[in-house]
Amino acid sequence: MKALIFYATYGGGHLSSAMAIKEAMEANYKDIEIEIVDCMEYINKIVNKLTTKAYSDMAKKVPRVWGEVYKASRKGTIAKISRTSNRIFAFKLYLLIKKINPDIIISTHPFSTQMCAFLKKHTKLNENIANVLTDFKSHEQWLVKPEYVNSYFVSNETMKKELIEYGIEEEKIFVTGIPISKKFSKTYNKEEILKEFGLKENVKTILFFAGGKLGLAKNNISDFIEIFTKKEFENVQVVAISGKNEKIYNKFKKIVEENGKEDRIKILEYTDKVPELMSISDLVITKPRRNNYI
Repeated sequence: MKALIFYATYGGGHLSSAMAIKEAMEANYKDIEIEIVDCMEYINKIVNKLTTKAYSDMAKKVPRVWGEVYKASRKGTIAKISRTSNRIFAFKLYLLIKKINPDIIISTHPFSTQMCAFLKKHTKLNENIANVLTDFKSHEQWLVKPEYVNSYFVSNETMKKELIEYGIEEEKIFVTGIPISKKFSKTYNKEEILKEFGLKENVKTILFFAGGKLGLAKNNISDFIEIFTKKEFENVQVVAISGKNEKIYNKFKKIVEENGKEDRIKILEYTDKVPELMSISDLVITKPRRNNYI
């Protein structure tokens, strides 16, 4: 069996979901070949670079504007431009699909779903298309030409109801949650993790995420860190992960050092030990998903 998984690098969640799906399929199927492809990078590297940079800059510098663009992409001019572009791009994606010749196509980004659905409409494809919605609320970009998509995997029951109301057959919709790595299901040695990160035992641990490389929650997390540095919390310690954003890391570190709280607040850059840190945390705080942005 061959599986082709498409994603796009507008944020890190689509790739993470694609990798988690690959991991799960390899663990549960013996004779399977899986290939993961960034659909936009494959189609046009220059377009991909420009659009992902625009996404990143807008999300970091003017998140409210990005929110309006996100809403506008549901319907209207922006939605039409996006769908028209994807119809054009679909023909190049078709060459890759024919070369790999998969039994199933799995998409963790709406652009590749649209392209594949368009190709299937024009009888260029007959493979099963699985659409994995990597969000907590539906968006019209995920639902283009649903009659040519075989299955939809959503994160919650509310999304399932939304898709049914949109006109998608209930038997095509599966509530599975957003794919995550099996590392999050493992059991870890708490004492070893506390020791590795220089954390104390017998106190509550709060884990903060600053919104990844985009730093979408940097202001809120900075406020929380300010509060923890200026007040005495005897039974609480904090771990704040800044990710790959050097400016946020330096900002957080400066706040902690200026207030002499290095023993209570640990600032980390990018780490692959997130499952371990979550396993020893009593509370996790991360960026919000604002409903007006969806």
